[in-house]
Amino acid sequence: MYGGTNIAMLRAMLGPEDDTSDEVLSVYLDLAAAKILGRLYPYKSVHGQDLPDKYVATQLNIACYLLNKRGAEGQVQHIENGIHRNYGSADVPEEMLKDIVPFAQAIR
Repeated sequence: MYGGTNIAMLRAMLGPEDDTSDEVLSVYLDLAAAKILGRLYPYKSVHGQDLPDKYVATQLNIACYLLNKRGAEGQVQHIENGIHRNYGSADVPEEMLKDIVPFAQAIR
């Protein structure tokens, strides 16, 4: 679970018209952290692992992205009144994860 500061920042990113509960926002922050930690530590269990501070902005961006896609997960194409939406995947785009450098250590 994430503290009120991250929830407040995510709420600000979503805008004043969004009425998503703190509990749901916390779940999306957890999902985003799991994605980041899975990339950061690809060969190790990340259960209970804390997210490094340098990835908080990435976490917020991923959580916001996932929240904004609710109801349209995996959408292949949608065209309406000049608006075109295309999602190649229901997952987090690779561009959002590209700056995460996997952790490595020597095997003894």
